[in-house]
Amino acid sequence: MKSKIAKISMAAIAVIGLSASVANADTLSDTKAQGYLKCGINSGLPGFASADSKGHWTGIDIEVCRAVAAAVLGDSTKVKFTSLNAKERFTALQSGEIDLLSRNTTWTETRDASLGLNFAGVNFYDGQGFMVHKSLGVKSAKELDGAAVCVQSGTTTELNLADYFRKNGMKYKLVAYDANDQVVKGYESGRCDVITSDSSQLYSLRIKLKNPSGSAVLPEIISKEPLGPVVRQGDDKWFNIVKWSYNAMVAAEEAGITSKNVDSMLKSNNPTVKRILGVEGKLGANLGLSKDFAYNIIKQVGNYGEVFDKTVGMNSPLKIKRGLNALWTKGGLQYSPPFR
Repeated sequence: MKSKIAKISMAAIAVIGLSASVANADTLSDTKAQGYLKCGINSGLPGFASADSKGHWTGIDIEVCRAVAAAVLGDSTKVKFTSLNAKERFTALQSGEIDLLSRNTTWTETRDASLGLNFAGVNFYDGQGFMVHKSLGVKSAKELDGAAVCVQSGTTTELNLADYFRKNGMKYKLVAYDANDQVVKGYESGRCDVITSDSSQLYSLRIKLKNPSGSAVLPEIISKEPLGPVVRQGDDKWFNIVKWSYNAMVAAEEAGITSKNVDSMLKSNNPTVKRILGVEGKLGANLGLSKDFAYNIIKQVGNYGEVFDKTVGMNSPLKIKRGLNALWTKGGLQYSPPFR
């Protein structure tokens, strides 16, 4: 038993040592030297990250990667995307295979405090729900006692599912898969009666079904799922860059700056607009970036509202309402600290 423990301890030390050495690197300098951003994404989730027949990636998480590339390199197209499933994502970030994880990942205390990672914001406030075949006649999650439930393994979804059924005195059969595409296939083949995932993902997965109109998302939301970009701990400069690249998109929407009017807004007399766009102040220099880093983000990627609408919102196939993802001034939770 002692030898096994020793081996496990040595392995753990080796991993910690590797993570520490990677985290102590200057990610900003490394990214500039290689000329592109290494960004980890979902292997395929419409609205969040999916590729077309030509290999062009789109989605709200993709735009976070492009925003950081625009801020750091001045070019939002200079991104190397790495597709990762839920089990691979944290190891890829810890090992240095990627320098930014933008993959519909829930911010939790355990992940924040024990994996050597930092969450740089919340680009989508979500919650876990259920999708069922309409033919079952189920109208509420409370009617799912004894159901077979398809779920993606390695996620908070499994834990929330167990808590919900236990709390409500119900039983279920777990059918776990590594990837979302496998979840869809299992659901369509009849291996399970219901899919549970973040509510936004359910709408994305429904699009992939052969008969989308034959399934319905139930009304219950059973968890809080704040999703956002993640970086390694130990490189505060990089953490700040990713954090304020995202904040720039939200602040731009708050200030009425869009990809279409950003050039004319350079002449604005509004002090906040001037600071965001780098006309006044040294906010870019504080991050080790050019003064126009936020201008580059807004011009090339857009403000948060523009990104939301075209990827998951009303101008997308998903047509998800802003809800909690509306600006704080419109009843939502999206809010940027001041640019000053």
